[in-house]
Amino acid sequence: MTLFRLNIPNLISLARLLAVPFTVWLILRGQLMAAFWIFVLAGLSDAADGYIAKRFNLRTVIGGYLDPLADKALLVSVFISLGFANYLESWVVILAVFRDALIVCGALLIQFLFQRFTVQPLLSSKLNTVFQFMLVALALGLNGYAIDAGPTIEIMTYLVGATTVWSGMSYLVLWSRRVAAMEPGE
Repeated sequence: MTLFRLNIPNLISLARLLAVPFTVWLILRGQLMAAFWIFVLAGLSDAADGYIAKRFNLRTVIGGYLDPLADKALLVSVFISLGFANYLESWVVILAVFRDALIVCGALLIQFLFQRFTVQPLLSSKLNTVFQFMLVALALGLNGYAIDAGPTIEIMTYLVGATTVWSGMSYLVLWSRRVAAMEPGE
């Protein structure tokens, strides 16, 4: 795996990252239909860059950081924007952002203390991310197209809340066990 190569998967991830401020701007201006389609394209681009990188052996170290950074930047920014514009409940926005901050800060702290710590996404985290993407797409699409879907967003909000707590607790338990088995500087 090379350190850095400006290849197609990395360019796709970079484009997804650069779409974040534009998507936020659209949400804050109330242009939810356009934001919905950019968000959908960003989701498809996430699948595409991963497939291309694996299929054509184009994985790079920078791509390993750029892809999840673009995903998190998009989700967190859109969550905050939708919460600010009152399309999502503030409690689920705070919970989701706090969980991501906890995971990033916890991983950095443990890496700093133990210098050999890898973070692999857990099943609970992957499921939470899928539900977060679904909630955002529903909030953008249903509101953008003025579709009344009854309690769909409310149900998804609680599903995201539950998987967010499950995922955050799963990381805390896993890391506590790993740290207990390690010595500083090891």
